[in-house]
Amino acid sequence: FDVPAVFVSKGQEVPDYFVRTATSHGIPVLCSHRSTKTLYQRIKPFLEKSLAPTTTLHGSLASVYGVGLLFMGESGIGKSECVLDLVERGHRLVADDLVIVTRQGNDVLIGRGHELQGHHMEIRGIGIIDVSALFGVRAVRQQKRIEVIVNLELWDQDRAYSRTGLDEETRTVLGIEVPTVTVPLNPGKNITVISEVVAMNHLLKYSGTHSAAAFDRKLRQYLEQDYE
Repeated sequence: FDVPAVFVSKGQEVPDYFVRTATSHGIPVLCSHRSTKTLYQRIKPFLEKSLAPTTTLHGSLASVYGVGLLFMGESGIGKSECVLDLVERGHRLVADDLVIVTRQGNDVLIGRGHELQGHHMEIRGIGIIDVSALFGVRAVRQQKRIEVIVNLELWDQDRAYSRTGLDEETRTVLGIEVPTVTVPLNPGKNITVISEVVAMNHLLKYSGTHSAAAFDRKLRQYLEQDYE
């Protein structure tokens, strides 16, 4: 690779021939009075953030019990309304409609909203609302790690939905496998409570308890004892 820039630390003087050579090759020379260690510590996070793989997703991102839930689905399915209900219940909005996703490290996805977008939401029938102004700063976050994708879709009687939770679904975003839960929507279903359960169940799995696997294991043990 070509040299993108040259950093000179400790306030050292740069010889004229060095500056002329760098200028002729279009290479900027940046000088600092800070030590090499301090300069590196300052520019490293900036470079990691600026050069990190980034994409945009259509969805709504919320922090529910500290778990980053990214709601996805077709336009008009009710993603924003679901997140608005979660905010009213004390959870926090990160971004609505447009979510900017950045990969950090090997397995971390950070989601945030566009700087011009802020914490505004579009609610069909009402229009654009400012969640921060309506509910206060406690109801919003600037960014959040995406830990679970909640895929909302209309109920399809011909599709087999997960009944036990043993067959875990994932979705690849920027090369990272993200746990995904598909929730079919039909009249009367309380999607807000289901979303809270998804977050709590994720926390339970993170602590080492897999409810579906534990139930399946106990059931198999019971059947084996009864058979013997």
